[in-house]
Amino acid sequence: MGALRAWITQNLPWLKAPAITFGITDVLEIIILSFVVYSVLVWIKRSRAWTLLKGMLFVGFFIMLTYLFKMDTLTFIISKGLNLVIIAAVIIFQPELRRALERLGEKEIFSSILPNGSMKEIVQRCSDRTVNEIVRATLEMAKVKTGALMVLEENETLAEYERTGITIDAIVSSQLLINVFEHNTPLHDGAVIIRGDKIVSATCYLPLSENQMLSKELGTRHRAGVGISEVTDSLTIIVSEETGGISIAKKGKLTRNVDESILRAQLEALQNKSVSSRKLLGGRKIFSRWKSEDKNEKGKEQNEA
Repeated sequence: MGALRAWITQNLPWLKAPAITFGITDVLEIIILSFVVYSVLVWIKRSRAWTLLKGMLFVGFFIMLTYLFKMDTLTFIISKGLNLVIIAAVIIFQPELRRALERLGEKEIFSSILPNGSMKEIVQRCSDRTVNEIVRATLEMAKVKTGALMVLEENETLAEYERTGITIDAIVSSQLLINVFEHNTPLHDGAVIIRGDKIVSATCYLPLSENQMLSKELGTRHRAGVGISEVTDSLTIIVSEETGGISIAKKGKLTRNVDESILRAQLEALQNKSVSSRKLLGGRKIFSRWKSEDKNEKGKEQNEA
């Protein structure tokens, strides 16, 4: 054991343990570092980065061998090409890094800290009529197995994908949606983008999901629906042309064979109706209070008369 310790001290001096001073700051540092490492590992496991990471670990093991056996030529090449490797890794992981930053931004960490964060006005995105029309059109198309792909915009704009289609700019109605996706019509191929109470564009091209966990029986329509939900916060409704089943894609997750109640619940959540209703209810309370005060004043005037 003494010989092993002496060999480590001589050849690996960086393994020598420094003088230990432990405090509250060190505990917080360990907790934060553990959380960051755990989050990175979970992100890697759930994305395509897991396969790439295994390849990078193999390359790292090879680099360690070159330093251990003092292969000077390979060591020189590796040291000069390390910057290129880092740049290449950023380019390779660009979609995953972008998605991770988008998910971090969705958490709205600073909204509760900034004074104006809680004062931001939230407007109801669409009316009850629009929800009813979308539900009616979806159920009607599912009955006759008409393939459909509808993307409902939330906070992130879909203008980039809207430009790939044909501008409609029409009020949402079940008849119009059914007619757009009818077989052998000029607008049936592609996605419809809905913003608020309007159908803004049809025959839009969407990015296909590269998620290997999706079922192989799913076609291009479902992969496009999941793909757009991975890069934006939109809600996507898909009607299968083969089975007539209704699916919903949100945040990269596909929920298949949903019924009317689940579909309606998702659309009502997209509305932000609860926030708007509270504001409307507050307005009604103020109006009713003002009305009652006005009646009391009129009553007093009549009694005095």
